[in-house]
Amino acid sequence: MDQKTFTIEGMTCAACVRSVEKAALKVEGVSSVSVNLVTNKMEVAFDSTKVSLSDITNSVQKAGYKAILMTEPKQYSVEGMTCAACVNAVEKTAKKVPGVINAEVNLTTEKLRITVDPSLFDQDLLKRKVMIAGYKLQTERTLDEHQKKKDQASKIMLIKFILATVFSIPLLYVAMGHMIGLPLPMWLDPHSAPKTFALVQLFLTIPVIIIGYRFYLIGFKTLFHRNPNMDTLVALGTGAAFVHGIYSTILILTDQVHMADLYFESAAVIITLILLGKYFETISKGKTSEAIKKLVDLSPKTALVLIQGEPTIVPVEDVLKDDLILVKPGERIPVDGIITDGLSSIDESMITGESIPVEKKIGDPVIGVSMNKNGALTIKATKVGKDSTLSQIIKLVEDAQSSKAPIAKLADTISGIFVPIVLGLAALTFIFWMIKGESIDFSLQNMIAVLVIACPCALGLATPTAIMVGTGKGASNGILIKSGEALEKAHEVNVVVLDKTGTITQGVPEVKQVLSTSDYSEEALLQIAASLESKSEHPLGEAIVRQATMRNYKLKPVESFLNHPGFGVEGVIEGKSINIGNLKFVNRLKVKIGQLQKLADELSEHGNTLIYVVIDQKLAGLIAIADTIKPSSKKAIQALQSKGIIVYMMTGDHAITAKSIAKEVGIEHVIAEVLPEDKSKEVGKLKDQGYKVAMVGDGINDAPALALADVGIAIGNGTDVAIESADIVLMRNDLMDVSTAIELSKKTITNIKENLFWAFFYNTLGIPVAMGVLYLFGGPLLDPMLAGAAMSFSSVSVVANALRLKRFKPQRKEEQA
Repeated sequence: MDQKTFTIEGMTCAACVRSVEKAALKVEGVSSVSVNLVTNKMEVAFDSTKVSLSDITNSVQKAGYKAILMTEPKQYSVEGMTCAACVNAVEKTAKKVPGVINAEVNLTTEKLRITVDPSLFDQDLLKRKVMIAGYKLQTERTLDEHQKKKDQASKIMLIKFILATVFSIPLLYVAMGHMIGLPLPMWLDPHSAPKTFALVQLFLTIPVIIIGYRFYLIGFKTLFHRNPNMDTLVALGTGAAFVHGIYSTILILTDQVHMADLYFESAAVIITLILLGKYFETISKGKTSEAIKKLVDLSPKTALVLIQGEPTIVPVEDVLKDDLILVKPGERIPVDGIITDGLSSIDESMITGESIPVEKKIGDPVIGVSMNKNGALTIKATKVGKDSTLSQIIKLVEDAQSSKAPIAKLADTISGIFVPIVLGLAALTFIFWMIKGESIDFSLQNMIAVLVIACPCALGLATPTAIMVGTGKGASNGILIKSGEALEKAHEVNVVVLDKTGTITQGVPEVKQVLSTSDYSEEALLQIAASLESKSEHPLGEAIVRQATMRNYKLKPVESFLNHPGFGVEGVIEGKSINIGNLKFVNRLKVKIGQLQKLADELSEHGNTLIYVVIDQKLAGLIAIADTIKPSSKKAIQALQSKGIIVYMMTGDHAITAKSIAKEVGIEHVIAEVLPEDKSKEVGKLKDQGYKVAMVGDGINDAPALALADVGIAIGNGTDVAIESADIVLMRNDLMDVSTAIELSKKTITNIKENLFWAFFYNTLGIPVAMGVLYLFGGPLLDPMLAGAAMSFSSVSVVANALRLKRFKPQRKEEQA
């Protein structure tokens, strides 16, 4: 099953979304379609053996829209070309690379310009193939075409609004001014010069109609294809007013009537107001993804790569995996990597949301785009290009913003039947008032008001704008929400299952206590144990070595070493026989624990793992080791419980150890001694009880449970498999972000519901008024111009309400403030 992304042109409202989806789903072989009004993107899953891309685009085109496969233009400098044959060779080579749709080479400028399918294209493969053909490619940075197009669209919309206003204001003055006592020259007076009065209005209206030509082009096209949308309502409403005005003008010019009602000003002012609303929409939409733009803008353009030991400035796109890169103080780290030399503090706030710089040393990982604060570093590139953390974040957030939450389908369904109903109501309004004996002008005015105020563009914007702001806000705080569905589901969670190791705890064992007999001091015991364990690769042994190193103890030479898997290790140090291991090892050696038994029992009850040290067949002491609880774990669990969420801890540890840790962090429900393959079964049991379950984990063995849970949440520094299986990724290694993600979900869903309410409110309240219901009981009529203003305001208010989510503050930051 293939999946492609298309840009859709011509959509203006939720009815358009439904029309496009229906058109694409009609094509045999298409299994699923998701259209987003805000981003104008369509995600299509299809069987390429049954359907071609042209089948999909043709079907969408028949519905009145244009589908363009999302491609990415790239430009390269080509070295080594000398003639037209070289041009042909480079073009042919480039076109054979998977994902390259088109390739053009200019010999004069020595440039290769290609159009690619980003999901298939591999830049390294292109460079390699061209190099084999005898040429060399150098990457050139190109502007973000999508953003450029959006900026251009908003500028064009502003120009259209200004031009329409230039004609609409004098038109409004001429048409309505005399009614409120404003002066008009005699040659424009409707009573003394009706022909001039009508013609001037006509000539002022025609430019506005031309400026708003797209409403008519798309509106009537979709109507003829039986997929009416917002543009259809605008086109019919203003078109009816304009045609009626022309008819009335003809009557005046042929002296059939001295003066008739003209609705030119209604048509022009409605189009002008809608253009203003559209301009504000484009501006507001641009603000919904500012978090991503900031990340892109901050990404370094070049890197200082060490080539044969010499620092060389290289475009960041040309940095390869395993390259050594020099990063000076005050510079941003260009790509993900591992520090091979140097010590510094790194500001990772743009990626993780954590404002406090993190101390980094040799062997520590660093993230591209983070800021190197105060020390020169040499890093080895580990992830470059599309594999980098920044690229993955951008892709995750863009995917989430393009995806559709289940609640959005409600709006799509309603808007799909809403427009035809409005057309019916408009016709009914006209017929009703005509039967009631009112004039054609009166009936037409009410019909136009119904058509204009009912435009469902606010309905179409209600959900995607909130999702875009919500996911963008999450990304700027280190919380990556991978889909609109995950964002919606998270607010329903009432049970959170936390994996213990690496989630509640640090996942790294540490020495908690050293107990020695009277024969050895604590220092001597730890020194001997660390010396022998330095030959072992066991995590508990590494914890002992780390503790001795921290205390600056010098390790002793080991004369012999033997590993006993599942028990411990043995060796000879300074002529003494040393055995270090668990209780089973001690029992096998038939060594008595003696006076340390009581202390050993107490330490075990508190969740410690005990390592016994036997010297010359006599117990010399024991070392208590435990996985350290993260500083924020207890507070994070309290935050979840304060929201009424039940918290479970799940672990493969012994029940006594598990309960001890659970008690320390305030968890009542413990699932212990769980095999890795059974974690998903435990999640399934909770779901079967009717709970909405969120699973939080970081390991490979957590992946099945993450996938099965209603919402899977992966700790960002966990494995790629866990992150791939999760719905939400926490970039910080902090459980507080689980509570923050759920809170953000609740705020976003509340915002969506508010948006849907206001969108429905405008329509349900406005349509009866526009139909003249109040007029039947002695109330006022709704002027079509006011209807146009109300419709535009509804769209702007919905987007403005969504932008309120930008003020969301994570709980951790509120506490730090």
